[in-house]
This record gives sequence, C-alpha cells and structure tokens, in this order.
Amino acid sequence: MDTLSQFKNELEAEYQTTRKFFEAYPDGKNDYAPHEKSMKMLPLATHIAEIFEWPNTMLKTSELDFANGDYQPKQLSTREDLLQTLDQNFKYGKEALENAQENDLNTSWALKNDGQELAKWSKYESIRHALNQITHHRAQLGVYYRINDIPLPGSYGPSADHQSF
Repeated sequence: MDTLSQFKNELEAEYQTTRKFFEAYPDGKNDYAPHEKSMKMLPLATHIAEIFEWPNTMLKTSELDFANGDYQPKQLSTREDLLQTLDQNFKYGKEALENAQENDLNTSWALKNDGQELAKWSKYESIRHALNQITHHRAQLGVYYRINDIPLPGSYGPSADHQSF
C-alpha cells in the first residue's frame, strides 16, 4: 500500500476545498466568534492554514514541544495573508510527503508542552490526525460563515449555497 501517495492526494483535496473557503473569507470579521469560548475567526482560519505544513514537521522531527521550541502561531490580518500562508504550508506538507519513505511513517512523534507529553502516535497516526483536524476546523469555520450569512462553498459535494460538485 502506498500510504504516502494516498496522504498526498488527500492533502491536495483538502487544500482545494480549504482554498475555496479562504477565498470566501470575509475581511472585516477577523475578531468574530460565536461564543466567548470560541476562537476568533481569523485565528481559527490561520490554524487551519498552519495544519497543512504539519506533515513536514512530523516527518522531519520526533516531537513538537510548544513551550520549548520555536513554534509561534502566525498573526495574519487579511484574506490575502491567509491564502498565501495556506499555499506555502500546503507546498511544504506536499513536498515532505513526496520526499518521505513508507517506513518513515512507523516511527513515533509526540506533542508536548514543557516536556509533558500530551499525545504520542506513529507518524502515520500523527499525519492522519492532522488531516482530520483540517476537516474538523474547516467545519467550525463553516458554522461561522453560516451565522454571518457568508455563502458556503461545497466541501465533499454541493452546499445549500453552491450546488455544483
């Protein structure tokens, strides 16, 4: 089974769908959140864009420690910034999958905070988790759009606003 090729194809499909969502991103609603416990719209969209790079990080490292590394969430301000970040991160994620070997997926990868292990998976499971995160958070963004009367692009088929596949 060629898992890396399948991951690359799935990342490409998620990228195409996410790009449609970001092209509809409403500048001027960056601070919108449907609830006080919800992420604001632009940080949520930025997080989605950042996830596209994760296969690169996961394949090239054994862990990510939020407190002891260089990771800082990007601070974006416009739809154009969001699209550029998505495009660049997709490129990094796709290239990492193209350059990896199947056996690279068997080693472990951990998510930590100040040395405390929050999660540990195989790199296969880590990348699968990342792809699931894209779908999960894009659905959240879709709810934000719907509440703000922003037409929703289709994801895995038509939406009420866009009937084409």
